[in-house]
Amino acid sequence: MQSGDLFNLAPPVGARTPLGPQAAVFHGFALSRVRGLLEGIDAVARASPFRFLTTPGGHVMSVAMTGCGRFGWVSEPTGYRYAERSPETGARWPPIPPAFQELAAAAAAAAGFPDFAPDACLVNRYLPGSRLTLHQDRHERDAWAPIVSVSLGLRATFLFGGLERADRPRRVALHHGDVVVWGGVDRLRYHGVMPLERATHPVLGEQRLNLTFRKVL
Repeated sequence: MQSGDLFNLAPPVGARTPLGPQAAVFHGFALSRVRGLLEGIDAVARASPFRFLTTPGGHVMSVAMTGCGRFGWVSEPTGYRYAERSPETGARWPPIPPAFQELAAAAAAAAGFPDFAPDACLVNRYLPGSRLTLHQDRHERDAWAPIVSVSLGLRATFLFGGLERADRPRRVALHHGDVVVWGGVDRLRYHGVMPLERATHPVLGEQRLNLTFRKVL
């Protein structure tokens, strides 16, 4: 077996891969909740359709995005920020579905962050070739509360780096149903996603959906 085969092989459901003192991948953690999560994504996308943000530098992102909760994520010429209303419609974002809230709280608790109550959930849709460059999540008031990230659909290569952009990131394979949690001393680590490889997932086809839960205030 080649090393690439090991990378593509999903770990057993229930396994945990540490990424740092307060960061870990919980493999298959969301599998029992997939139906409710997909129904929730469909409801959110009907209320607030996926869109491609334009970066402050003028580039159109390859990842389509929507969101739910008190806050959504917007991009303007002056930079990125959270907003309570969609800049396109002026409407408030749809509420976070209960199935989302329950999963986020359970995953955070499993990582040692009890009573996690996110007020924002970003929903990203990746197609083959889509990527997310290394960045920090640093627009939240609480830089200790965790980020909870849920992977659905095609396998992705997650990059988990250090506290400096120049730190070499670790490459982690994320499979359908995997959940990554990082907070506390690991909260401001740089992270990203390598270009999604072309493949077909039996449930979601040629796409990956990612839910990212944050506590903004």
